[in-house]
Amino acid sequence: MTFNDVIGQDEVKQRLLQMEGEGRLPHAIMLCGPVGVGKLALAIAFASHLLGEDNAMVRKLEHPDLHFTYPTIKLPSMGSDHQPVSDDFVRQWHELLAQGPYFSLDEWLLAMDAENQQAIITAGESDELVRKLSLKSSQGGYKVSIIWLPERMNTACANKLLKLIEEPPQHTLFLLVCEDPGQLLETIRSRVQRIDVKRLPADIIREELVARRAVAPELAQRISRLASGSWLKALHELRADSENEQFLDLFILLMRQAYMRNVKELRRWSETMASFGREKQKRFLQYFLHMIRESFVYNFHQPELSYMTQKEEDFTRNFARFVNEDNILAITDLANLAIRDIGQNANSKIVFFDMALKMIVLLIQK
Repeated sequence: MTFNDVIGQDEVKQRLLQMEGEGRLPHAIMLCGPVGVGKLALAIAFASHLLGEDNAMVRKLEHPDLHFTYPTIKLPSMGSDHQPVSDDFVRQWHELLAQGPYFSLDEWLLAMDAENQQAIITAGESDELVRKLSLKSSQGGYKVSIIWLPERMNTACANKLLKLIEEPPQHTLFLLVCEDPGQLLETIRSRVQRIDVKRLPADIIREELVARRAVAPELAQRISRLASGSWLKALHELRADSENEQFLDLFILLMRQAYMRNVKELRRWSETMASFGREKQKRFLQYFLHMIRESFVYNFHQPELSYMTQKEEDFTRNFARFVNEDNILAITDLANLAIRDIGQNANSKIVFFDMALKMIVLLIQK
């Protein structure tokens, strides 16, 4: 993988190359930014550059001096004393990377068949990383450790990684790919050089959709606005079986049954939501917030502020009047509370049924 495979982000590319060219490359860099903007792609491209892009092992991402660390889960087949490590899922990781470096934690969980589990980076992983990086470089150059989602480290792992970053092995570069730096230890954040990877401009996404995916210009224009600066989201919008279509149906069902005060159907709706894995439940709640925001904005009759598909807009046309100054904050707080509760492993059937019942009252405030 080379920098040519990275969508946009020319400023970050040049900064990385400049640091390396001027001989002032720090031993630890943290690439921070939203999902889907190219952080992992940048890390892999830069690692490939340092290790030699023409090397066949580098092209296959199997170079002995390139190490990947990522969140994992514990399989039923693993022993009670075994702490899962990245090598336990190396096949799934390479299969996912073969499809491209733009994917989310949810997609990684699916690749591991772990949608209902919380993936973490264990202390066993840090022990394994210490062992690997203590070995001499096979080619006499850099050893590169790419840590994807370091905020998923448990406390024991984070403390061991801190010591490793404080006293790094010779010629070792750590590339941390982070989406929520606030979840990391402050001592780790203070010992890495942070580079913020920004959302992609809509015109870049539009141009790349046309050039790389042969998307018609009109469709590329619409998708580029819906993508909110994320190449991953743009790719999701291209999929015919987009999960968002299912979420739209669930959103419509919730709103209609809440408006009709149909408690029986709302209970059935909550049971449907409870059947999903927790990561998917959280994705729906984020989608819920998106639709509430778009419905509120629709009332201002400013098309340039709208970021909806045609199907979403068709529903919002009649629904928007039910989201207004009197209830927008309460509805938003309700969804954020549900996200927090789901993240803390609360009973999802109770969480969604409670949310559905409260929507009955909130929709009256129109």
